[in-house]
Amino acid sequence: MNNPRLPFPRATNLHRLSTALEFAHKKAAESLAAAAEKEANTPVPLVLPGLSENVRAIPNYIARSAIFAPVRRGWRPLHDETIFLTGNNILLKGSGKQLSEDHADIWMHAMYLQTTSLLGDQPVINRADFLRGMGRNTSGASYEWLHQGMKDLARFIISIEAKRKDGSVKYSYGNHPSARVLAMIGGFDYNESSGVYTLYVDPRWAQIFSNREYALVDWEKRLRMRHDLSKSLQRLIGTSADEIQKYSLDILKERAQYTGRIRDFRTTLERSLLELERLEIIANPRIETSSKNQLQAVWMRLNR
Repeated sequence: MNNPRLPFPRATNLHRLSTALEFAHKKAAESLAAAAEKEANTPVPLVLPGLSENVRAIPNYIARSAIFAPVRRGWRPLHDETIFLTGNNILLKGSGKQLSEDHADIWMHAMYLQTTSLLGDQPVINRADFLRGMGRNTSGASYEWLHQGMKDLARFIISIEAKRKDGSVKYSYGNHPSARVLAMIGGFDYNESSGVYTLYVDPRWAQIFSNREYALVDWEKRLRMRHDLSKSLQRLIGTSADEIQKYSLDILKERAQYTGRIRDFRTTLERSLLELERLEIIANPRIETSSKNQLQAVWMRLNR
């Protein structure tokens, strides 16, 4: 008995099958992302073990990336879906004006204040107290600096997808059409008569902080730092429990959004490493040549 004739050539059928499978996989991924987002949008208290008046926290993926960077004053490139971190288990993209270490200070302090609020409540913040909490004075220029920083954070959005070791999606925000992007700060209201901010922090940040996937930052030492690159490195150091840490100068230069020559960056880096050593965050910092004949920075982490 002859085989029935296919209504279309075999190649066409295979192409249609492949397209259908690809569409099914895409819809399944979007469904998982939507389910993860729905779960994360259920209000939960932002509880971060290890936080205190002298300790702040920042998610590891954010800390390792260049979303916050020691960029020079007045130079802030505009990002549009820029990839800030990518790997087998992470894809992190951002859009908005480049954020600085000043923005990192404001953001970490705002997140700390969120942990002091009850479930579902928004922190109500006195601007003067907020500035003092960051070691700033309460001059008119400082109030303007804070207000501009808050607006920058509200305008900067990220999309992030993190996976578990088995490849399943841990959380996914903004990477699929069904999942909203995530603002660094969801928004804020300013009451001019009372001089207070009401902060709105997206509840999805609680999941990004979950399972202790964050670096603890010694706040008192951070406020004593004179160099922004020192602050940037402090965040990076906290993301790894390794006692001996090594990073190529090329990677550190790119992460710092430094556009000058590598030898000029090395001078800046050495200055910051000495500051971190003086503050007893690291010990025995040095620049050396790796086995692959590349310059790398090496240090020993203290206060684990």
